[in-house]
Amino acid sequence: MNTAAGILSLIVLATTSLAPACSHGNASNASHAGSITSIRSMSLTRAAHTATLLPDGKVLIAGGFAGDENSLASAEVFDPVQATFTSIANMSVSRAGQSATLLPNGKVLIAGGYNGDYLASAELYDPSARTFTPANTMVTPRSGHVAVLLPNGKVLLAGGVGTGWTFLKNAELYDPASNSFTAAGEMLAARESHTATLLPNGKVLIAGGHQGRRPEITIYSSAEVYDPASGRFSATGDMTRVRHKHGAVSLPDGRVLIVGGADKRDGHGAYSSVEIYNPATGTFTASGDMNSPRYKLQDTVVLLNNGMVLIAGGANRAEVFDPSTKSYSYASGDMGTPRLFATATRLRNGQVLITGGYNTEQRVSAQAWLFRS
Repeated sequence: MNTAAGILSLIVLATTSLAPACSHGNASNASHAGSITSIRSMSLTRAAHTATLLPDGKVLIAGGFAGDENSLASAEVFDPVQATFTSIANMSVSRAGQSATLLPNGKVLIAGGYNGDYLASAELYDPSARTFTPANTMVTPRSGHVAVLLPNGKVLLAGGVGTGWTFLKNAELYDPASNSFTAAGEMLAARESHTATLLPNGKVLIAGGHQGRRPEITIYSSAEVYDPASGRFSATGDMTRVRHKHGAVSLPDGRVLIVGGADKRDGHGAYSSVEIYNPATGTFTASGDMNSPRYKLQDTVVLLNNGMVLIAGGANRAEVFDPSTKSYSYASGDMGTPRLFATATRLRNGQVLITGGYNTEQRVSAQAWLFRS
């Protein structure tokens, strides 16, 4: 395994795979779907980083990697008023593929990740002090996991990859009141490159992902639901196809939109297909095709203030899904190359900040863009 593959193993980078290099489809209605414009770049190139909206409306950008084994401890804050990035104090260690969760007390939990080792460490970012302080250690070192804030204020962390390049089915809970992690049972399958979405009833939908590496990789169509009341995972209906490295977002009516992803061919098998999960029936239903095939877009699918969904990553152009018409429209503007493992964060003013990622040649970017409806 070369050095690039070592740092990227946590996010399942296939060094021989290609993402969709260009968009296709009819973009004649792009003017109705908003626009993407370039803004001042971040202070550093980043991919597989995190971007978290803070209570004051700013965005915390943390960690990620800048290429090869150069994982980052650095962090910066985006100010939407000035449209600028400002460097802040570093995290305690470098991390890529970590999770970041805004807690009810306004702090941000940064957990796990990879920097040559799979990390069990966690830390808390305090926006008022602009500093990171250590949190207690996780139960299991993990990277490429999912994290969801539950209605009870605790954080569910599930799956990912751990020590020895093992695929994890176990989960844990972080309790801000005690600043501690405790075991939270096991999923029905070990999963990486899966999604986790909070449902209106307080349960969490876990969908897709994979276990193993090529040629032994297994990609799932299966999904399961975590119930905080019982602390258990249970099966729900299968997706219409196997997917990993896809995106998911909760719609205003409580259903969950699942977009893109890929089969075992990764970039050569990227999907334009979309499906919707109905928690009332526990079933997935196909919902047409996007204009572009997309994968590696887990953190770039965002519900907009108008109830539409911005799908920003996985291709060089963004598009918007309208749930009322089940249609997909390109936003105007072009990011130049596909944005893989980038982030998209909805701001208080309804705009969306898009940051970093890498292209099909694994060139990591510091670029940033704003989406405006």
